Amino acid sequence: MTLPKPTAGLSTETVDEEDYMNMTIAEPVIDLHRETYTQRRHRKEREAALRGRPKSKQELAVEERRARDAALATSLLENPVATKTNKGLAMMTKMGFTPGASLGRAGQSDGRLEPLNICVKEGRGGIGLDSERKRYLREEFEKDSKRAKTEESDYRERVRKEKEWSRLEAMVGKAMRICERMDAERSENETGTTTSAGKNISTKPLKQINVLWRGVVREREEKERERRMRYDLQQSLSRLPTYEDPDEEADDKQALGTNGVYHNLVEDLEEEDDELDDFNRLEPGERLEKLVGHMRTEHNYCYWCKYKYPDQNLEGCPGSTEEDHD
Repeated sequence: MTLPKPTAGLSTETVDEEDYMNMTIAEPVIDLHRETYTQRRHRKEREAALRGRPKSKQELAVEERRARDAALATSLLENPVATKTNKGLAMMTKMGFTPGASLGRAGQSDGRLEPLNICVKEGRGGIGLDSERKRYLREEFEKDSKRAKTEESDYRERVRKEKEWSRLEAMVGKAMRICERMDAERSENETGTTTSAGKNISTKPLKQINVLWRGVVREREEKERERRMRYDLQQSLSRLPTYEDPDEEADDKQALGTNGVYHNLVEDLEEEDDELDDFNRLEPGERLEKLVGHMRTEHNYCYWCKYKYPDQNLEGCPGSTEEDHD
């Protein structure tokens, strides 16, 4: 406890009262760093236990990494003592190298100023494995890129070919029907009789029809046979199509298909036609070319001009191909 000094000119009682009112009581100072015997004993036991405990692999790896990072972050060029203790730097100093200068001849601007950085290898792969893996991944990526581009181009080419094939097939069917109609018209003009061109069932056997348009006739007759078979199933006919009733009139026979034409149709469709199969195996462009040539030579008709010329010269026609008419 501290007391203020007496003030001059004041009585002793007044000074005592003021001293009593102004005195301060200091808080007791506790030494926090002072340990008791028990605390010190426990601390020493903990320290001894920590010193006696072997460090784990993770702790040793962390300490090793820290020491290595600290060593790699320290430049030997900035340490003058290193020129004597480090053999490599001492050898370079004897050869004329001075710390801070670049390697190479004097005046070269592309000389190296800093040592090569050390890349610590943490995996178990051998030397060159990482570069080989990178090369393999790069090659695989390039292969995938080329394959994607190839597949894209192949897809576009395939779609283009499919569209072109469908377009040519449609033109082949149209050219077949034109040839069939023109041939029927010429036969009618020559014989004066009506032919069965364009009808569902042809009265002429299939093999006697020109192979150029025999396919469209066969397709039409197959559809007619299917239609009649469905009709027979719906009507639940109890008799065969070849059965002939002598009391049945001709119109009824024509309506029911029992006049013999249907029987000939079934026989024609069941027979194999190698000539037609060979023609159908041709490309659509080749079949169309044969049909166009037949129309030009036999009927003086240009499929591309859509015009029938008066003579075989086809005067005014630019050519026999589609490209000639573009």
